[in-house]
Amino acid sequence: MTIFLGLITPLIAYAVITLLHVVIPTRRVTGYVTNDATGEVLRYRINGRYVLVASIFLWFLLGSTNIVPYTWLYETRGWGLIGAVIIGLAYSFFIVLKFPSVHASFLADFWFGRSKNTQFKDGFIDAKVWLYLVGAVMLQLNVLSFAAFHLTNVEEINPGFLLACAMLTWFCFEYLFFERVHLWTYDFIAERVGFKLGFGCLAFYPYFYSVAIWFTADLPNPGIPAWATILFAALFLGGWVLTRGANMQKFRFRTAPKRTFLGIAPQAISDGKNSLLVNGFWGGSRHINYLGEITQAVAIALASGYFGIWMVWLYPFYYVALFVTRERDDEKVCEAKYGALWGQYTAKVKYRIIPGIY
Repeated sequence: MTIFLGLITPLIAYAVITLLHVVIPTRRVTGYVTNDATGEVLRYRINGRYVLVASIFLWFLLGSTNIVPYTWLYETRGWGLIGAVIIGLAYSFFIVLKFPSVHASFLADFWFGRSKNTQFKDGFIDAKVWLYLVGAVMLQLNVLSFAAFHLTNVEEINPGFLLACAMLTWFCFEYLFFERVHLWTYDFIAERVGFKLGFGCLAFYPYFYSVAIWFTADLPNPGIPAWATILFAALFLGGWVLTRGANMQKFRFRTAPKRTFLGIAPQAISDGKNSLLVNGFWGGSRHINYLGEITQAVAIALASGYFGIWMVWLYPFYYVALFVTRERDDEKVCEAKYGALWGQYTAKVKYRIIPGIY
């Protein structure tokens, strides 16, 4: 019975998150991407922060009444992962087969997806908004359950472990708090919805991102000095500043191009049709936000305190592989979109991700 309940736990959680997304009222906002058929800017229902808070409240309510133990997601994490994998595969096949082919092979269609901007009920539910919402909320619930297990089952509490949990909690909250800003990022602009995005958000995101605490939740305090733990927290904060600062600067420039951001007056080059930022965060490298994401992932791995457990490094290694390849793909997209302007931009902003190095 426990196995079956563990398997269907993600299905139940995703259904509840979806229901909350549907019933919690919110205003629609315009994004950056346009509808290929009509040319109109797409509109989205954004209520992720409220869904996250409501989901956490339900988690606490179920735990405090002993209906579902606080530690349930940790104790059934293996079966939950299998259930999420099944859901992710099923969704990927559904969303790909629903649309006509756009790639040379079905494997390419399945991996990258066919539809770029999938919306239901005239934008009432947007596939990308929903996927990232489900992934972030489920990740947060996993983190809470892992922390509950550590606090109730480990005699020598590891402050670094709790810091890693706090970092992941910050990651989830700040993403959904700034949910609208992400409508201007690569995922919404260029990605299609297929296995890579669908399976990624439904199975990979909520379970793999917690890998550092997955393998250390049952381990005692490794004795990392307090100063080192503080340093890891500062490293995470620095990475967050790079990522959030870059995304906010771009968002501000796209929505109010003449306004300053953090006292920085925007400087851009233009061909009369398109404009590209060349100062502030975006003067450091063409994807300074990727560097921030990788830095945060490294900080989470370090915070666990178990540097010798190779599994805790899977998350930052994955980010390096993801962002290096994504940056190359984005380069091709931008060359095609901006033409000669892109050449001028790369001459001014020479580095791809790491200023002065790469």
